[in-house]
Amino acid sequence: MYDDDDLTTLDIGEDLESPLDQMGAVDADTAEPPPDPEEMLAFLESSNPNQRMLATRAFCELQDERAIPHLIRLLLDPCPLVRVSAAYALGRNPSFDAVEPLIERYIEDFNGYVRKGVVWALGNCRDRRSLPTLIDALKTDISAVRLWAASALAQMASVNYDAVIASLPPLIEAMRQDSVAAVRSNCAWAVGQLCREMPSNVVYATAIDALLETLVEDEDLGVREDARAALLKLGDARGLQIIEELERDGFL
Repeated sequence: MYDDDDLTTLDIGEDLESPLDQMGAVDADTAEPPPDPEEMLAFLESSNPNQRMLATRAFCELQDERAIPHLIRLLLDPCPLVRVSAAYALGRNPSFDAVEPLIERYIEDFNGYVRKGVVWALGNCRDRRSLPTLIDALKTDISAVRLWAASALAQMASVNYDAVIASLPPLIEAMRQDSVAAVRSNCAWAVGQLCREMPSNVVYATAIDALLETLVEDEDLGVREDARAALLKLGDARGLQIIEELERDGFL
C-alpha cells in the first residue's frame, strides 16, 4: 500500500488533478500553429529534457502510432514530468504493446502523478491484462489514483463479460467503504457503466442492490446523487420503483 505521507502523494481536494491538468493544451494559443508531428517525433529522442517534455505533451493531443515506441521508452525517463506526460500520451495513443510497460511502470514508480497517468492510460487501452493492476490501484493506492482506477475499471465494459464480472466486486467494495467521497462517486458511476453491458442475472441484481444501498446509506449527498444517476440511466425497473418510493416519502 502507498503511504499518504509519501513525498509524491497527491492530496485530496488539491491534487486530484495531475500537473498536466493544470497546463493548457499544447496548441491552446490560437495564434500559434499546432505542433508539427515530425518535429515532435524528433524531440522524443532529444537529450534535452525540456524538448522531451514538449514532445510528450504534444502527443497527449496528437495521435500518431509512430510515437508509441518512443513513448514506451520514455516511461523510464529520469524526469517524472516526462514520465507522466508519456503515460498520458500513451492513453491518447493506446497500444497493445504499451500495456505491459505501463503495468511495470505502475508497479515500480513511486511518483503518484505518474501512477495516476498510468492508470488512466491503462483504462484507455481496454485490455484484460490491466485488470489486476487497476483493481490493486483501487484497493491500495493514494486517493487520486484510486479515483482514476475506478473510472478506468469502467472501461472493462468494452473488453468482455469476464472482465466486467471481475471488475464489479472491487468497485462495489470501494463504493461502500472508501474513505473519500469522490472515489465512492466514481465507483457508483463505474458500476452503472458496467451494468449497462450485463444481462439481467444474479451479478447484475447484486450491483443494483449495491447502488440502492449507496443511494440510501451513504453519508455524502454527492455520492448518493451519483448512485441515483447511475440507476436512472440504467432504467432498471426495480431501481426506478424504489427511487420513486423514496421520492414520494420525501427521502430524496
